[in-house]
Amino acid sequence: MSTIQVEVVSAEESIFSGRAKFVALPGEAGELGILPGHVPLITRIKPGAVRIEKADGGEEFVFIAGGILEVQPRVVTVLSDTAIRGKDLDEAKASDARKSAEEALKNAKSDVDLAKATSELAVMAAQIAALRKYRQKR
Repeated sequence: MSTIQVEVVSAEESIFSGRAKFVALPGEAGELGILPGHVPLITRIKPGAVRIEKADGGEEFVFIAGGILEVQPRVVTVLSDTAIRGKDLDEAKASDARKSAEEALKNAKSDVDLAKATSELAVMAAQIAALRKYRQKR
C-alpha cells in the first residue's frame, strides 16, 4: 500500500504528522484530493475541513482557517494560521464568534472594517460546517 507523509501545522503547533493514504481539503477552486504520487503543487486553501485517511485505516479531521498547501513527491504540508483538531472544535464558541462577526459586519464603518468582518464571518461559518461534518463521521 502506497502512502504519503502528511504535516498539518498551525502558527502555534504541529497539529498532525503521519502517514496517509489520502488527503482531502478545500482548495480555492474547489475540493482537492491528494493521493500518493500526486503532481507537485502549491496553492492557497480556503477555510474548512482537512480529512486525512491514515495509513492504519483511521481518519483524522482538522479544521483550518485557510492557508497554503504544498504537495511534494513524498510529503503533503498544510500551513495555516489557525488549525484545530476535529475533537477540539467547540460549536458554542464558534457560534458566539459568528454572532460577533455578524454584529461587526452590521457596524462596519469603512471598507477595511467590512472586509475584516466578512472574512471572520466566512471563517466561523466554515468552522461550524466543519464541526457538523466531523460529528456526522463519528
